Amino acid sequence: MEQQFQSDTGQSGSQSGMPQDPPSKEKNEAMEWLKAIVIAVVLVLLIRWLFFAPFIVDGESMQPNFHTSERIIVNKILYDIRAPKHGEVVVFHVPSQGRDFIKRVIGVPGDTVQVEGDTVMVNGEVVDETYIKDVVNEKHNNNELYNTEGNFPNEFVHEGTVPEGHIFVLGDNRSNSTDSRRIGFVSYKEIVGRADLVFWPLKDIKLIKHK
Repeated sequence: MEQQFQSDTGQSGSQSGMPQDPPSKEKNEAMEWLKAIVIAVVLVLLIRWLFFAPFIVDGESMQPNFHTSERIIVNKILYDIRAPKHGEVVVFHVPSQGRDFIKRVIGVPGDTVQVEGDTVMVNGEVVDETYIKDVVNEKHNNNELYNTEGNFPNEFVHEGTVPEGHIFVLGDNRSNSTDSRRIGFVSYKEIVGRADLVFWPLKDIKLIKHK
């Protein structure tokens, strides 16, 4: 019995001198998850910086379709692929104002634009502005004009033909909008991108219509 006890004691001593087990499987998995999360965050930030940008609507110039404090996702890469088109909602820099504006494209290079009251004409043809049709009709039913801000061309902008590399923009809220009727044509180089999605508030989440 004594020999057996001593033998068991010796065996236990030899086991305690063995090397420690390698790091656990759980620790390795945690490190892999951490790496994946870091990579994902970097990719999201990179994609946002290169391709998309958030924009906060400030003011009433695009009512009834956009409202103050709405958050919008702007597609920054689209106009590197192609030029802006009629009816698209764009965000652009206004250096003289020191901020960004959101407006709708009415004229593209080569177009001749004319605004007379609530009639907008491009190249001599009346534009069917479906995006403000209801509010315009409501005003007309009350024998009122929707656009009381001003016509185009005017004393601020004398030329009605959109030059190369520029667009003509108007706010949907024609009576309360600082747009190409006052600031002139917008250069391509000042365009941030196309407004594609309203993501806040949650109840107003929607893809933006451009017609």
